[in-house]
Amino acid sequence: MLPLKRLLLLCTTGCALVGPLLAQADTYASGADDRAYAVATLQRIARPVLQSLAENRFKADFPIRDWEKDRVKFSHLEGYARMISGVAPWLELGPDDTPEGKQRAELIELALRATRNAFDPASPDCLSFTAGNQTLVETAYVALAMLRAPTQLWGKLSAAEQTRLINGLKQTRQYKPYENNWVLFAAMREAFIWKVTGECTRKTIEYALSKHQDWYAGDGAYGDGPAYHWDYYNSYVIQPLLLEILKICREKQDPLGEFYPKALKRAQRYAVVLERLISPEGTYPVLGRSSAYRLANMQLLTQLILSGEAPPHLMKPATRSALTAVTRRLFEAPGTFDVQGWLQIGVVGNQSKIHEWYNSTGALYITCDGFLHLGLPTTHPFWTGAGGPWTQRRIWAGDPEAPVDSKLTD
Repeated sequence: MLPLKRLLLLCTTGCALVGPLLAQADTYASGADDRAYAVATLQRIARPVLQSLAENRFKADFPIRDWEKDRVKFSHLEGYARMISGVAPWLELGPDDTPEGKQRAELIELALRATRNAFDPASPDCLSFTAGNQTLVETAYVALAMLRAPTQLWGKLSAAEQTRLINGLKQTRQYKPYENNWVLFAAMREAFIWKVTGECTRKTIEYALSKHQDWYAGDGAYGDGPAYHWDYYNSYVIQPLLLEILKICREKQDPLGEFYPKALKRAQRYAVVLERLISPEGTYPVLGRSSAYRLANMQLLTQLILSGEAPPHLMKPATRSALTAVTRRLFEAPGTFDVQGWLQIGVVGNQSKIHEWYNSTGALYITCDGFLHLGLPTTHPFWTGAGGPWTQRRIWAGDPEAPVDSKLTD
């Protein structure tokens, strides 16, 4: 307990000191340093998966924890699919002569070998898309990876390898999605197949888009099915997939694509909310399902930054500083990785009580989808500008120019 004298001092001077003290504590890394940290962190997460799958020892090496034994038939597929969807935009920049470009060249090669093994029936690490309905979910992440790296991943597969991958995805057509965000996984699969082959089950796409217009809850957020849930599924799944599906509909000049401007406007509002949830200390409220997905809760924000469609103030380096702060809080926590370098369950380190029945170690690799902004080149103003205080830092430092929030009405 604090001495009375100290309490009195805090009470009488605290209001005056909070702003200046926070302002003095604000230091921001350069864009080059922020990027180097994000690249190193993403590689730390992804490399064990890529390396072991590329060398056909993934199923032998990948850990199956005591709490996930009923999910073992899905965990390997989840680990590959979710990891590759997040790494893909960075890989798509391609190799170059810079240190980062040389690292990319190495990981591109690993990613191609890993993908070939994942879909090769002769490989001991061939992944099954018929093990149960969870495989329906993972088709969407494979599709996202190929869409996000059309040159460095999809384009470097042979015609036979592309056909094998598509056929693997088609195998999940036998599974009916639940009446919630799952309808988007099926639609994402069909949209990708439509893009690369010209054919699809269009009614699957139409149904998912129609239901999400019905499930819109207001102010930039959708229900996860008919009901709204306090969690991050709008960023984990719903809005990122909606935008990707609708972009393909627009490319195909299908009337379904007419929903894109409205969906984008809603996504932009939700991205503003995500940035405002980042505290001055680089934390965020941990609530709702799937908290162990860590940085994936920022997927929508990083996706809009990558596409250049985020609201202008979120395209500034202050958002970069915020994302760096969150990344450090999440991945520098002791116990985040085991001694072999695999992710462990938790938000801040290893927190087994955060486990939910559908979690597997593989599912945790969706956190890679919080690094999509690495797909912007190093010359982009997002990386070259000086970092600065994000919204909550500005507010709690007493910045008189701190921006007001406003709801979306549509």
